Amino acid sequence: MPEKKKSTTPKHSSIKSVETRMAKQASKPIKTSEPQRAAVPHANIAAVAQPASAQEQLAAFDSAVKLFHSRKFSQAREQFQKAAEGPERAVADRAVLHIAMCDRRLQQGTVTLRSAEDHYNYGVALINTRNLAEARTHLEKALEIAPDSDHIHYALALAQALGGDFAGAHNNLKRAIELEPRNRLIARQDADFAPLVNQPPLDSLLYPEKKGW
Repeated sequence: MPEKKKSTTPKHSSIKSVETRMAKQASKPIKTSEPQRAAVPHANIAAVAQPASAQEQLAAFDSAVKLFHSRKFSQAREQFQKAAEGPERAVADRAVLHIAMCDRRLQQGTVTLRSAEDHYNYGVALINTRNLAEARTHLEKALEIAPDSDHIHYALALAQALGGDFAGAHNNLKRAIELEPRNRLIARQDADFAPLVNQPPLDSLLYPEKKGW
């Protein structure tokens, strides 16, 4: 999703684009093609062969997501690691992010989140794994810290819409648009919002020009 604002560029263009930014903060994938490189100091890391094709990489990522949802974090981490070594950069970046999430779960520690951006970034990652209830909790916490952040209202609106709370989604998306009018167009073009744009009351918010047609 949203990337950092650079002057006039909106905070986000898609909910998933934040993962690239978060990936820089997460563990970097092991490049098995360089055997002389020192091992990454994570526990339970298994050496994995690099996927030969994008199809194999996507299969590994899909398998990892299922394992993650089943709370089989060690096995999920191995599959995410495999996906992180594949040729598709976007998939690899998402895999790196989820490796970090697996590490947190395996360490059985509480994720330490302090700033609004910390809660926002983690909330977006949870949206992408469709852990919507926990995502909403973190995004709501982010709004408590930074109530006038349009990108946080936008992300919370998406989490609510995906969870079936269309009234809540309408309110937060409306606020996101009030704070940054370009969010209306961004939502229209957002693949995550695509199945929801015709759902009342979001439809009238995203396409106000259609009123009375």
